[in-house]
Amino acid sequence: MENLLAAWREFLRGKRHRQDVALFSLHLTDNILLLQRELANRTYRHGPYRAFKINDPKPRHIHKASVRDRLVHHVIYRVLYPYFDSKFIFDSFSCRRGKGTHRAMNRFQQYGRQVSRNNTRTAWILKGDIRKFFASIDHKILRDILSRQIRDNDVVRLLGEVIGSFQTKDKPNIGLPLGNLTSQLLVNIYLNEFDYFIKRKLKIAYYVRYADDFVIISDDKRWLANQIRPISDFLFNNLQLQLHSDKVFIKSLASGVDFLGWVHFPRHRVLRTATKRRMLKRIIENPKPESVNLYLGLISHGNSYKLRERIANLCDFC
Repeated sequence: MENLLAAWREFLRGKRHRQDVALFSLHLTDNILLLQRELANRTYRHGPYRAFKINDPKPRHIHKASVRDRLVHHVIYRVLYPYFDSKFIFDSFSCRRGKGTHRAMNRFQQYGRQVSRNNTRTAWILKGDIRKFFASIDHKILRDILSRQIRDNDVVRLLGEVIGSFQTKDKPNIGLPLGNLTSQLLVNIYLNEFDYFIKRKLKIAYYVRYADDFVIISDDKRWLANQIRPISDFLFNNLQLQLHSDKVFIKSLASGVDFLGWVHFPRHRVLRTATKRRMLKRIIENPKPESVNLYLGLISHGNSYKLRERIANLCDFC
């Protein structure tokens, strides 16, 4: 019960005035008592999802669970996140406390300096991306991974209920919904198998992963090319995942490497052109100070003096 109440307080932040949350709150005590009883009696069943599309910037299919089920996601996350986070490698940066995109980019730049010996030799980057990542997660493989790492059968069964709650007509027992808090943790658990393969089997030191994007840095271009096949084989044979053939490449850091929305060079990084255009368009459409400050905060993590001037001119014009 303590976990349910704490999870509810966390879940409620920023959502108090949403209609579905307000309806659940009307009978909060009854709803939480019923949910606690179902969890304790192992009779809890996950409900259906509401599907909708967003552009972020490319079209994405989001599946939103009910308030009741999202509360269960928070309950699970609060207990399991600290346990699994301690098992993740340091250089996995997605959906982890104290990590994030900016720290992933800083780590990438740090490794670039180390491999290039402070830009005195060429640093080569192998950049990889997993094709349709969330939509390709195999439920059976994920449950097997969880069963090996969690001894409590009730917890494994509950996770199986959450995992199995998402099904598509085309591919049953495949895929996780983008909108779930638990999905953020589960995909990291899934790809932690890949991280350990990179570190323990291939013994690669200079590796950074954010969600399904990863980079490997080396001063040997041929050696990097030789890593593509074992990486591809492991992903397919062990996790039923495939590298995105159009997004796997090897480039020198000096030529500029696109990673996490920024193009990185040995001594600086600049915002990706498409991201920059989209940002400027949104500022023109909505020149409110809070929106502008949000974008200024974003570009402060790179070399953006000229872009700041353009934004200032746009704001004057608007």
